[in-house]
Amino acid sequence: MTGPERAPTAGSDRVVARPNTTFKPRRRALSAARRQDLERWLARWGLAEAGPEIEWSAIFGGLPVVVDIGFGHGETTVEMARARPDLAIVGIEVHTPGVVAVLDAIEHDPLPHVRVVHGDALRFLTRVPAASLAGVRIYFPDPWPKPRHHQRRLVREDVVGALADRLEPGGELHLATDIAHYAAAMQRACDSEPRLAGGIIERPPSRPLTRFEQRALAEDRQPVDLRYLRVG
Repeated sequence: MTGPERAPTAGSDRVVARPNTTFKPRRRALSAARRQDLERWLARWGLAEAGPEIEWSAIFGGLPVVVDIGFGHGETTVEMARARPDLAIVGIEVHTPGVVAVLDAIEHDPLPHVRVVHGDALRFLTRVPAASLAGVRIYFPDPWPKPRHHQRRLVREDVVGALADRLEPGGELHLATDIAHYAAAMQRACDSEPRLAGGIIERPPSRPLTRFEQRALAEDRQPVDLRYLRVG
């Protein structure tokens, strides 16, 4: 994988216990040619889900690093990467066609300041050094609407705490969802973290309109954006 790495420092950040999955796998078979593309591009532009702690400067030089969790089909990640070549972006997704789409853009756009993790964001967090991220973006994560499945939601207090561990002072956590009760739960989780300050904001023009958001608007669901900064 890309760039040198170092062993993690003991106690530098918390690890999230994850007895249940926080996403619904949406893997789809690829053609033989596309599978070859995936393997070749991951070798060039991928970061492994598990392994030692990463040294960001060895991969991106001095660029600030933003982690984009659950990028789906990848349009938002690619569009925001095109708009901000001054930011390094690490996109994390399990949806194989979306991973291939983003890798294709990295290769051919090109977008050399982007890397991709084909795997689980919570496992990858063990590789992210404390206070090393300029931002984390989570747009329209799986809502797990049934009450008995709410513990599987990605944005919850323990995950927010782990993300706050990895944000640098002034770093931004930007969330979006079109599910009203999930937005309220997100806000409670973030408000309970003493190192974060923020709340609901108007939809920023820098966030592209996703296909999930288009569907929500068509079904009369109003997306909610939340923005928090690490202040402690």
